[in-house]
Amino acid sequence: MAKRDDVELEIKSPTAPTRVLRVSSANRVIFPATDITPDVTKIDLIKYMVAVAEPLLRVLQQRPTTLERWPNGVHPGMKLGRGADDGGFYQKRMIRHAPEYVDGVEITFPSGRTATEICPTEPAVLAWCAQMGTITFHPWPVRRTDDPGSVDRPDELRIDLDPQPGIPFTEVVRVALAARDLLNEFEMTGYCKTSGGRGVHVYVRIRPDWGFDEVRHAAIAFGRELERRDTGVTTEWWKELRGDRVFVDYNQNCRDRTIASAWSPRARPGAPVSTPVAWTDLEKTEDPSVFNVATVPERFSERGDPWVGIDDKQFSLDPLLRLWESDPVEKNFPPDYPKMPGEPPRVQPSRKVAANWNED
Repeated sequence: MAKRDDVELEIKSPTAPTRVLRVSSANRVIFPATDITPDVTKIDLIKYMVAVAEPLLRVLQQRPTTLERWPNGVHPGMKLGRGADDGGFYQKRMIRHAPEYVDGVEITFPSGRTATEICPTEPAVLAWCAQMGTITFHPWPVRRTDDPGSVDRPDELRIDLDPQPGIPFTEVVRVALAARDLLNEFEMTGYCKTSGGRGVHVYVRIRPDWGFDEVRHAAIAFGRELERRDTGVTTEWWKELRGDRVFVDYNQNCRDRTIASAWSPRARPGAPVSTPVAWTDLEKTEDPSVFNVATVPERFSERGDPWVGIDDKQFSLDPLLRLWESDPVEKNFPPDYPKMPGEPPRVQPSRKVAANWNED
């Protein structure tokens, strides 16, 4: 017998009759109320996913996607990486017993291991993922096609602007606008979104003609050029060297590195959403927490999707790769990667002292 707070939700499908999703524990609080937001229950979260399904699928469609699941909600004391009992965790492999309309694609991790990850294709998939505790979708920068090699060739350049502690959001916005202008100089169009935290993400659609290493090098070259022009920007991998600047996280373009998708809620108090905005609206934004699960659906209904044209044109990486070739100095990879050719020593500068280091 179904519990009293189990409900059934009908969801339109573009390829089949209406899907019927059984939502268990529909009234479970996922995000407790804050000073500016009400309680967000499980059914609220699922209805949010359905309300923004059109633009959310625009950025997730056919992409291998890691699910960030918080089955018991986001409550004080819970942490990411603890597992379902104590917080949230990343689901990289297809969930067992998924409905027949949930599809996936095999991808390869840096370790050489493989897994089948979900590829969202319709609103019911988004709703079912939320039913399974998914709060945030983390898509790869690739799309599956009939060509098996398509999942090895990114179609996105991702510029992650990560402020160091104490930097106001207005400063991140200023750097994001400088990044937009630099992209324009390279005849590339960037689309911006809030991160759902204190950062800003800028995306550029690129032709899927290059591998992950080349896209990462393009991001390094872009970051270095922005850093050269703007004293408020850094590409220093080690936190102790970043100072009070905005870090261009070039490693978000590595294989198996993902960023919370546009329109995804984030597992933080107040149910913030990583929200696409027009550049003119970003300039006016002082507090990104105004974009949350309670406010974003109405904003989308009234203003539409500022990323609606993001797939209209794919750009060449050649200008940025030429910039990379002019100064092809490798930078550090994430710590879980194997040591890579040309990579600098993996020791933070404050520990690189005569007592424990020599150049040999």
